[in-house]
Amino acid sequence: QVQLVESGGGLVQPGGSLRLSCTTSGFTFSMYAMSWVRQPPGKGLEPVAVVNSLGSTYYVDSVKGRFTIARDDSKNMVFLQMDNLKPEDTAVYSCAKGAVYTSTPTTGVVLGKGTQVTVSS
Repeated sequence: QVQLVESGGGLVQPGGSLRLSCTTSGFTFSMYAMSWVRQPPGKGLEPVAVVNSLGSTYYVDSVKGRFTIARDDSKNMVFLQMDNLKPEDTAVYSCAKGAVYTSTPTTGVVLGKGTQVTVSS
């Protein structure tokens, strides 16, 4: 079955960086768009970034210029490099099989359990 396991979260000071990784299995990774989404405390799901099967990327405005999504089809992994982190980036970050552009993932999108990112001094 489809499995998505995130790692790399933690506590970081404002202005710091983190690199999230997502290890996947159970599907033909290279054929699918992959996404990162997040859920801030007390709020709903937010899309963050998408990379399609050709490597084209999409970012929500709030992370443009600070976050970079990348994929490694040889390892079936997707990454999220997060730089210049802000307190408002605090959330549980999950990777997703499929493209997520809204707060309501479409049928067929599968999310991992997530990793906590906390930005605080």
